[in-house]
Amino acid sequence: MSFTQHHVGSRVEKRLAGFLETWRAPVSDPDVEAAYALLGDFILGGGKRVRPQLCYWGWRGAGGEDSEEIITAAAALELCHAGLLVHDDIMDGSELRRGKATVHRSLALLHRGPGSEAFGQAGGILLGTLSLAWSDTMLSSCQVEPKRLRAAHHIFDAMRTEVISGQYLDVLTQLRSGANVEEALTVIRFKSAKYTVERPLQIGGALAGASMGLLESYSRFGVPLGEAFQLRDDVLGTFGVASETGKSALDDLREGKRTVMFAHAVRRASPAQLDHLKSWHGNPELTEERAAELRQILCDTGALAKVEEMIEERVREAVTALATAPVEHEAATALAVLADQLAHRTK
Repeated sequence: MSFTQHHVGSRVEKRLAGFLETWRAPVSDPDVEAAYALLGDFILGGGKRVRPQLCYWGWRGAGGEDSEEIITAAAALELCHAGLLVHDDIMDGSELRRGKATVHRSLALLHRGPGSEAFGQAGGILLGTLSLAWSDTMLSSCQVEPKRLRAAHHIFDAMRTEVISGQYLDVLTQLRSGANVEEALTVIRFKSAKYTVERPLQIGGALAGASMGLLESYSRFGVPLGEAFQLRDDVLGTFGVASETGKSALDDLREGKRTVMFAHAVRRASPAQLDHLKSWHGNPELTEERAAELRQILCDTGALAKVEEMIEERVREAVTALATAPVEHEAATALAVLADQLAHRTK
C-alpha cells in the first residue's frame, strides 16, 4: 500500500472511531453496551478499506479537493460493508473473519449455555442492520452540497439493492443443481464487482459533481476490476493461508460455494473427478485431507488456471478503460496501483 493510500485509510479509521463515539448504546445495560463495543471493535479491527479508498479517488478523479467531507462519505461505505459482512458470516456459518471470531460467534461466546447459538445469530442480524443504518446516517452528514449528495445517495441506494440481490442469487445457487459459469459470473458481478469498485467510485464522483461521461468511465473501469477482485477472493477462499487471509480455507468448500472456479471444474471434470466433487464439495464433514483432494481436482481440470486467466483479462480491460477515462492524473495513477493490488493480493 502506498503512503497516500495508507493516509486515506488512517483518516477513514479516525473518522469511524469518532462516529462510533457519538453513537453509543442508548440503553444503560452492560450487555447491550458490550454488544455495541463488539460491533465497534469489528468495524475498527482491520479490513482493507477498499471501498472508502475507491470512493476517495472517485472524488479526486472528478476534480474534488482533498477534504474531510469526502473522508466522511468514504467512511460511510465501510459501515455499510461491515454490516453486510456480519450478515454474510451468519449465512455462511463462518467462524472466523479477519483472523478473529465472527460477530455472531463472539456474541454466542458472551452468553454461553442453551440458546447461545440462536442468540448469537439473532444478535448478529441486529448489529449488522445497525451498522447498515449508521452508514446512511454518516453519508447524510458529510456536508456536501445537497444536489450532489442526492445524486450520490441515489447511487448508494442502487448499490445496496444490487449487492443484496446478488447475495440472494448466491444463496439460491446453493439450492440449484449443477454449476453454471454464467450464473456464477452474474452473482459476482452484483454481489461484489459493482459493490466493491464501480459504485464506490461513482459515489465519490457524484459527490464531486462528476459528469455522466466520467461516471460511465468509472463503470467501464470498475466492473471488470471488481470481477477480478472477486475471482481473486474465490481463489484465496480455497487456496489461501488462513494466517494471511484471516479466514479458514475450508469455509467455501464446506459451504459448497458455487464459484466460477468450481463451475469450470465441473465442466471439465472426468466422471471420477465429478463424483469426488459432488461427494465432498458442500459436505460439512469435509476434512483437510479431502479438501486437499478437491484443490488438486481444481488444478488438474485447469479450473484454477482458467480463473487466473480471467483475472488477467479483466485487469487488462480495466486498465485500458482507465487510460482513456477523463480522470485527473493523480487519481488515475492511484487507481492503476489499486487495480494491480486488488487483483494480485495474497490476503
